Amino acid sequence: MWVLMLPALVPVLLFSVGPLLYGIGLAFTDARNTRVHQTEFVGLENFTRLLTDAEFWSSFQIGAIWAVSVTVLQFLAALGLALLLNEKLRFSGLARVLSVVPWAMPPVVIGLMWKLVYHPDAGMLNDLLGTHINWLADFSLALPAIIVVGIWAGMPQTTVVLLAGLQNVPKELYEAGEMDGAGTWRRFWSITLPQLRPVIVAITSLDFVWNINQFGLVYVLTQGGPGGRTRLPMLFAYEEAFRYRMAGYASMLGLAMAIVVLAVLGLYLWRQMREAK
Repeated sequence: MWVLMLPALVPVLLFSVGPLLYGIGLAFTDARNTRVHQTEFVGLENFTRLLTDAEFWSSFQIGAIWAVSVTVLQFLAALGLALLLNEKLRFSGLARVLSVVPWAMPPVVIGLMWKLVYHPDAGMLNDLLGTHINWLADFSLALPAIIVVGIWAGMPQTTVVLLAGLQNVPKELYEAGEMDGAGTWRRFWSITLPQLRPVIVAITSLDFVWNINQFGLVYVLTQGGPGGRTRLPMLFAYEEAFRYRMAGYASMLGLAMAIVVLAVLGLYLWRQMREAK
């Protein structure tokens, strides 16, 4: 049996488990991205530095705002779109295809496209509004601007999952609700949402993990600027590793974020399962 599993197990160990364990090990060293430095074990020194690093806590706060905002808003938008696509409307097939177009686009392409949309002089948004705002360089507008991009980029997969869940809701439940005199809103609240609960828990959990670990899209849009106002935790870890060459500290940042995400996600799933019982 183990022999049959080796072809699938070896790549997982080499490309997933191996790098993960290596990164965890680096978190407890003073490793640097230089040839002349000799790496030494420093224990919890990197963790102690992290706890007192104001820039990390600033990036963590920005990352929390980003992840929660994008996850919640893209879920609400995706739910509305999924309900619309679930109806038997004209050209619904074409609409379903168009709704997943952003899903097929790489984050770099999405970032470049939206940089053109937000361009202060030639951008479509400023043309529509008749303004000359530099959206991605404004201290108060940069974070909301990239949140909009995050919602647009992440909505398709959420829509597809919710649409699949809607199509699996038994039609008999809606027929029974109509016979009992339940209106549209009542049927949605009492039938649709309870039936979608497992799907909602799964997709919002995955979206939160994806969003809190976002890097490429935001890097292309702002590279963490202006003044660190859009510097997510993964951007901060990237800067520590490749700009300042502090590989050990960057690994500790990644490890800390993984622990935080697992803790928040575990609490969220526990509460959802408790409510479901």
